[in-house]
Amino acid sequence: MDNLRWVTVLLVLLYHVVYFYNNKGVFGGIGGFGPYPEVPQYQDVLMYILYPWFMPLLFILAGISARYALDKYSARDWFKSRTRKLLVPGTIGLFVFHWMVGYFSTAVAARQGVFDSVPAAVKYVIMAVSGTGPLWFIQVLWLLSLVLLIVRALDRHNRFWTWCGKAGIVWIIMLGVLFWAGEQTLIRNPRPESADGLLNLYKPLFYMVPFLLGYFVFSHEQVQSQVGRAWIPLMASAVVAGGVLIGTTFGQDNTSPEYLGSPLNSLYGWLMCLAMMGWFKAKFDRTNAFAAYMTRSSYGIYIVHYLVIASLGYQMKIYTQLPPWSMYAILTVAVFALSPLLYEVIRRIPLVRWCVFGEK
Repeated sequence: MDNLRWVTVLLVLLYHVVYFYNNKGVFGGIGGFGPYPEVPQYQDVLMYILYPWFMPLLFILAGISARYALDKYSARDWFKSRTRKLLVPGTIGLFVFHWMVGYFSTAVAARQGVFDSVPAAVKYVIMAVSGTGPLWFIQVLWLLSLVLLIVRALDRHNRFWTWCGKAGIVWIIMLGVLFWAGEQTLIRNPRPESADGLLNLYKPLFYMVPFLLGYFVFSHEQVQSQVGRAWIPLMASAVVAGGVLIGTTFGQDNTSPEYLGSPLNSLYGWLMCLAMMGWFKAKFDRTNAFAAYMTRSSYGIYIVHYLVIASLGYQMKIYTQLPPWSMYAILTVAVFALSPLLYEVIRRIPLVRWCVFGEK
């Protein structure tokens, strides 16, 4: 589980490199190097490969971890720790560190003179909020932790949890119906003047599904073992489903409610979640010095990595004439090299460490 978590975090870093320059209409980033389909940007295929499953997988792992932690600590102590680790970086951290991400997120608007008459204090708040970026994950995770305490109170004798542990591999695969049902909670026609777009961005009702499945189903050793034994057919099925999905939809906005709510996207996303859990259970249930370091550090690396992408990616696109392939190469090397370095620096500054990482 630890290995799967940090490997998935590294995939998030790689995803954001490609996402930052995408030209498929995906919200965020700075845009591609020409309109689609005139400039196909086949490297964007990485978004289609990863987006349907890597964040749901992180929520499954978070649900499993929550179960293990609540077996060791009281609900009060656990939620207090979650608040410090998740809510503090997701709120206070915006004003201490992530306003810098917001600076580059709003830079295009600033170049157009949008903020010329805005007071500095107001502009700072706008930059802080705009710097949320990947922190949506920990904000939603804190909210789901609160929901879990309520749900857990309804199953205080663990009857439902015990019953879930009896699921066979067929029922485990069939749980993909819940995955699909969660995708149906997205708002198909978001109203511009409402919070519909924000709800589609955060997707709390959808992510509640894998989080609770992690807690109730995949926290059982016997369930993990069944998935581990079936990882090869699961992976083969996922590859076939993903190939058909990508081959028939490349060029579409793969984060739109219509795309995400399609049965084929849900099938591929769910099979990949199961396949990755099974693969790592079967083949990567061991550690070494590097894996141990990444287990300790991947959360902090996730928190800070987008500043590297937003700052360097913006500067190269706006102020240089570098060919696109070199921008991707430079940004990839930079995010994998500088993010751990940035994390190591910040975690050594006492008060800032608490604000940005929620660490004492």
